[in-house]
Order: sequence, then structure tokens, then C-alpha cells
Amino acid sequence: MHFYLAGINNQNFLMRDKETGTWWQQINGKAVYGPLKGASLDLVPYDELTFGEWKSEVSGGQVLAEVPKYAKKYESNWEPEVAKLPVVISFPGTELKSRDIVVGVQLNGASRAYPWDTLVKQSPVIDQVGGTPVLIAVAPDKKSFRVFVSRIDGKNAEFFLKGETEQVVEAAKSQNPDPPKSTNFGTGSAAIHPAVAGGTSSRPADAPQLSTKPDPAAKPWLLLDPATGSEWNFQGCAVSGPAQGKCLERVSALKDYWFDWRNYHRDTTIYKR
Repeated sequence: MHFYLAGINNQNFLMRDKETGTWWQQINGKAVYGPLKGASLDLVPYDELTFGEWKSEVSGGQVLAEVPKYAKKYESNWEPEVAKLPVVISFPGTELKSRDIVVGVQLNGASRAYPWDTLVKQSPVIDQVGGTPVLIAVAPDKKSFRVFVSRIDGKNAEFFLKGETEQVVEAAKSQNPDPPKSTNFGTGSAAIHPAVAGGTSSRPADAPQLSTKPDPAAKPWLLLDPATGSEWNFQGCAVSGPAQGKCLERVSALKDYWFDWRNYHRDTTIYKR
């Protein structure tokens, strides 16, 4: 099928296919008017990455080039300009503003919105959506992100930035050389990072406060799962340890304005801590 821009619905793109004349909503791929009304397009797994992050992962890839005769018509400052525009639909009474950026996740009939500013500060975030544990990771560039099912071999797992985990563990050892045997970093019963399920933290009040700023020397970016002691890269694959060679299941997610996500996910909840 062949699609083209047909209009805007609540500031969300509408497509029309040339074969049947059916109108399709961009955000969910559903046919909203015409002969195929009620049908849905299959979502193709995708990433939203910076070009730098993409180049670090892919060799021999291709990118879309500008069409020379339309080069002058390309918007050079699109997102900042769009952010200034008024919205035609809003949801007063929520803690988010209409143009706040969120990462929306939908699983098992449940929807959840993660404020982008919160993700950047807290990454990696471990949470649950529709009863499924999820891991949301923001890359060091603070622009690229991915979402995974937070399970290893069918068991719920926690993940921490490798550098932060080591700092907190060492600090805990220096303050308490003989920790109680009941402490279990593998099950999450003694969480050492604010990114835990439910968005709450059980970090001791006297534990050292870690900077959220990336350490230039802490390269490459790696996550550590305390259960197996394996290291995981931004692609969600273990690169060392007992789990080496295994990869986490990917979860589709949408980076969107709050008003748009909320309009098409009426029962969405908002992650907060």
C-alpha cells in the first residue's frame, strides 16, 4: 500500500492510502475512516537514536539523503518551533504539561507514561507495566533510549549502571564490613539504586549521594545485573559474565508529547518517584 499526508487530527498525522482511500492515524496505525476502518497496520520494531549512537552500533548502514531540489524547504529547527505552538486538546489536572515529552509504553492492555526529564536523571529505570517488569535505559548521549523486558531466563531482574553499582557497594562495605547475611542484592531485597520497581528507593539515608552526571572515564556504558554479575550493553545484550551472549526482549515505546499520548491512551498512568 502507498500512503501520503492527508491531514492532521488533534495535531497527530493522518495518512491516506492510495489503494482504498482509507484514512489512518499515525500514532497507532489504525484505520479511522474508509473501507478499511477498524483495521490496524503492523508495528515494525524501531529505535530512536542519535546518529552518533547508531554509527557506533552499525557498520555499512545507509541513511536517507536530502532531495537537493527541496533542501531549502527542510526545517532546521523543527522541534523547538513546534513546542511553541498551542495545542488543540489538553488535559488539565494532571501533573504534566501538554508539551512535556514522555516515553509511552503499552503492555498487556496497560499504558504508562515516563516523563523524559525523569528518565534522563534516573536511568536505568526498573518498573512494571501490565504486570511485566520493564527496563528503560537512556544512553550517555541523553537522547537515545531503549526499553526491555527486565527478565533473565524467565526471572525478574534488576539492573544498575556499572559504575554506580560498584561505588555504592564499596561505600557500603567501608561503612559496614560485615553486612547481615540476609542482604541479597540478587533479589532486590536491599535495593542500592533509586531505579527500582514502583519508582521508590530503599537506599539508606546515610548512603553516599551519587551524581547523575555521566563520568567521562566510565566508558563503555554498561549495566550490571547483581543476580548473575553479568555486564549488559545498550543493545540489551550481555557482553560478559554467566549471561554472556543472551539478550533481553525488546519492548516497543513511543517518545511523544504528553497531550498526544494521553489523548490516545485514556487510562495511562504516569511514572513518578
